[in-house]
Amino acid sequence: MNYTGYTFTISPLQPATEILIAELGQLGFESFEETETGLEAYIQTKDWCETILNDVFALQSAEFEISYTFKEIEQVNWNLEWEKNFEPIHVENRVSVIAPFHEKTGMEYEIVIEPKMSFGTGHHETTHLMIQHLLELDLTNKSVLDMGTGTGILAIFAEMKEAHPIDAIDIDEWCYINTKENVEKNNCKHITAYQGDASLLTNQKYDVIIANINRNILLNDMDIYNNCLNKGGKLLLSGFYTQDIPFLEERTKDLGLTIQKTFTKNNWVGLQLNK
Repeated sequence: MNYTGYTFTISPLQPATEILIAELGQLGFESFEETETGLEAYIQTKDWCETILNDVFALQSAEFEISYTFKEIEQVNWNLEWEKNFEPIHVENRVSVIAPFHEKTGMEYEIVIEPKMSFGTGHHETTHLMIQHLLELDLTNKSVLDMGTGTGILAIFAEMKEAHPIDAIDIDEWCYINTKENVEKNNCKHITAYQGDASLLTNQKYDVIIANINRNILLNDMDIYNNCLNKGGKLLLSGFYTQDIPFLEERTKDLGLTIQKTFTKNNWVGLQLNK
């Protein structure tokens, strides 16, 4: 699938950037990457129209200046760009996420990922947060669902912690293909990848559900996750900012879930919910 990417130049950066991210999230933008001069934001082209920003309050405010450009981004293989920019992720000196061109670290858990995406995710923080949560959980013989699996990082880590079986789902075809490649690269035997969304979830049950997506999709699909979660199970959520926590808290209360633990990193949040 193709995306439309926006480059926003913002002055001053805060609180304008946070306000803009919140408003764009409501419009269906799926990925954000803060820059030194503003923000990169991406939306699926099928959900985009020329007037999509007409009612964005942040663009009309006299308190800050925001300008932008946009373009459609074709689905291409940007491995060379990732080689220039992708840095290894290290968590608690126990887990490393590296690309094939990085040197081995010798850590307890070492995940080799070859990302293939048409733009940078900007979500290293959320990956870090979810790995933090998974590190603290006993996943031995636990059934796991990884929604919005992306490159398959979290599903692969779950298998390294002896979880099985594991389902990894992503709506993007390239993510689905990339997950299968990374599963093979890490010699995983218990992960099944699927292309699709939460509509694939019918009668499945899981002990642990991981959903590292974005606030709007989480709010929309959380009842489905809850229905698929075994009693006493864990729901791990990330892909949103600290200012989004009240929206998630309200939804969790409606579903009878309790927030057990919260990790934050650079304003990103990872929640552990218990059923």
